Amino acid sequence: MPADWKQSGLRWYWVAVLAFLADQLSKQWVLGNFKLYESVQLLPFFNLTYVRNYGAAFSFLSDAGGWQRWLFTAVAVGFSVLLTVWLRRQSAGLWRLNLAYTLVIGGALGNLVDRLMHGFVVDFLDFYWKTSHYPAFNIADSAICVGAVLIIWDSFFGGDKAAAKQNEAKE
Repeated sequence: MPADWKQSGLRWYWVAVLAFLADQLSKQWVLGNFKLYESVQLLPFFNLTYVRNYGAAFSFLSDAGGWQRWLFTAVAVGFSVLLTVWLRRQSAGLWRLNLAYTLVIGGALGNLVDRLMHGFVVDFLDFYWKTSHYPAFNIADSAICVGAVLIIWDSFFGGDKAAAKQNEAKE
């Protein structure tokens, strides 16, 4: 474990803050400027459309009766704490994993705030092809997905670990 937080993955926590702020500011803009289900076409395959998600990814458990709000709250808090502990234990030089963990944390906390404040998550990014729409999502969802892909990538091609060990040996 690195001697202090500056040498650990916690040094990357600013990414979580940026992801969280971008998510919350975009959602506040949507809430202030759109009515529920209002949509504005920006490109032939992309709309800004305000929808509410009472579930998780792809509206999973959205019609479960309300208990899912607290389950997803516990999951977001649990993963954020776990990833923060892992960040503290690993070197700041593991950039891919640090970036991945902080993106997941920022996204999880962004959606957590929505669940606690509104009882639902504000979604608004609507991609489609002809009449087939991908489920609407938001910046927090994007951060979580990019973070998850980076974690998977690192598990297969974890060259960061060897580089971080070499950097620690030099210091």
